[in-house]
Amino acid sequence: MGFADELFDLSGRVVLITGGSRGLGREMAFAAARCGAHVVVASRDLDACAAAAREITEATGVAAMAHRVHVGRWDELPGLVDAVYDRFGRLDALVNNAGISPEYDSLDAVTEKLFDVVVNLNLKGPFRLSVLAGERMAAAGGGAIVNVSSTGSIRPGPAIVPYAAAKAGLNALTEGLALALGPKVRVNTLMAGPFHTAATRHWDPERLSEGVRGHALRRIGTPDELTGALLYLISDASTYTSGSTLRVDGGIP
Repeated sequence: MGFADELFDLSGRVVLITGGSRGLGREMAFAAARCGAHVVVASRDLDACAAAAREITEATGVAAMAHRVHVGRWDELPGLVDAVYDRFGRLDALVNNAGISPEYDSLDAVTEKLFDVVVNLNLKGPFRLSVLAGERMAAAGGGAIVNVSSTGSIRPGPAIVPYAAAKAGLNALTEGLALALGPKVRVNTLMAGPFHTAATRHWDPERLSEGVRGHALRRIGTPDELTGALLYLISDASTYTSGSTLRVDGGIP
């Protein structure tokens, strides 16, 4: 095993990824598995989770587990953590990736229900899950938590105000939990910029091109371009990194 392989080796570890059945989460689940980790794919769609888990095992040979959970529902989260420990007996990394940013026509069209849904999934759920998982990881000797945020949290636009506010809260959550769960558990933010996923297929190509013209790399990222940063944060490559924010956004000014 070469130096880099050893540094990023996740063999025998267990990684839980919420929103792991599609998009960026799916790509991250495959990346962790390719580094040897057993992977738990969790989302609201059990069939999609099961399909992703099967494909991961077939492609990599590691054990992959599917679990249905609504991250925005406080009472469902203890069952998720218990299920991971029941299956694997350990949890080494939690990736809070599940998120939602519903469209709305105008700010006065934002209902209380929409606002609560956005906050629950993007902020309340990650807090609850991080505490549940983090305390058990700390008791077992250590682990890593990665909160997947968005550059919208620091560059909010009118179309994503509730989402941006929730993700800004997630950024703050990272710093507070890093202190609360340290020194055993490391907590970091992976702040993603614009990436091509199923959610972006309906976006106007001209507006996309215009939107990234001022970025350093002048393009939108592909999901595989996020995995290196994720692997850094959940592996031994980042043993002295906690409470930090790592931006992967193509150079947004």
